[in-house]
Amino acid sequence: MTDRRAFACAVCLLAAFPALPAGAADVTVTATQVPRFAGTSVGGRVDGLVWRGGLVLDAASDQFGGLSSLAFTGPDQHLAMVTDRGNFIAGQLLYDDQGLPFSLVGVTIDPIQNSKGAPLPRAFAQDAEGMDTVYRDGVPVAVRVSFENLTRVADFALTDGVPGGPAREIAIPDWISALRTNESLESVCIAPPASPIAGSTLLIVEATDDTGNHPAWLLGNQDKGPLSLTAARGVNPTDCAFLPNGDLLVLERGTALLSFVMRLRRIPAAEVKPDAVMSGEVLLRASGGDIDNMEGVTVHPGPDGKPRITIMADNNFNDWERNLLLEFSLPE
Repeated sequence: MTDRRAFACAVCLLAAFPALPAGAADVTVTATQVPRFAGTSVGGRVDGLVWRGGLVLDAASDQFGGLSSLAFTGPDQHLAMVTDRGNFIAGQLLYDDQGLPFSLVGVTIDPIQNSKGAPLPRAFAQDAEGMDTVYRDGVPVAVRVSFENLTRVADFALTDGVPGGPAREIAIPDWISALRTNESLESVCIAPPASPIAGSTLLIVEATDDTGNHPAWLLGNQDKGPLSLTAARGVNPTDCAFLPNGDLLVLERGTALLSFVMRLRRIPAAEVKPDAVMSGEVLLRASGGDIDNMEGVTVHPGPDGKPRITIMADNNFNDWERNLLLEFSLPE
């Protein structure tokens, strides 16, 4: 995409965005393309996936960072992210002529609200870690967010793809809400229509239990109940997302030799059910300079209409870590 076309596109998109909600601020984000991953050029295989490009995202605002999870919330690649400091960050992901991530425009930062419509009062309540989009009759109507420390799950309404408004808390088991640590509820994802548990919300806890596995829970009418995820040495689950066919992706993150490590597991749809012990296969492994503190994963239609897997890094508001967005697709 030429500079002139990119500028014209950005101007049109910015003009189309609605007025900011009260308390929101608009932010200019600088995006630098990442052309290679694990020594592989765009279109090449990396383990069980195909590399589709990435971005390093920067902004002058000290509130842009700590990106713990992301979800696509509307047409034309509108997305939202949650942060460790209790904010929603919303914008639109642009692609270039080759279908590679190119820029993030129309970006706003808005404090997450409590059930009374006020910003979350203290750090213990602000640590948003997981998010997925809630659909009703095929239309995105809300985002569902999980929080650590003050452990809970809540829905927030979508307006033109931007989440906000008062929290509407979702009932979760007492044993989960009693986990008042930063290793509690990292992952939340909602099963798609093709899944045997369509519409159910899956919660996965970062810490392991007495069995050595990661406890999990399904919030559903007919699919409600406990299940678990087998633990892998050196990594813990940080987010989850469903593929359109109902298979589950679990993102895992850890550290080794002063660098981050990452795994992405695929679990067959039939294994995601109450009382199951989920294991699956590893689709992707990475470490070192190719990644950072990878915490968020989502699945969405790419510019070609085929599923894209987008993985996001949380920079913990540190200068030495990156807001890194990586995209992959499944092999044909």
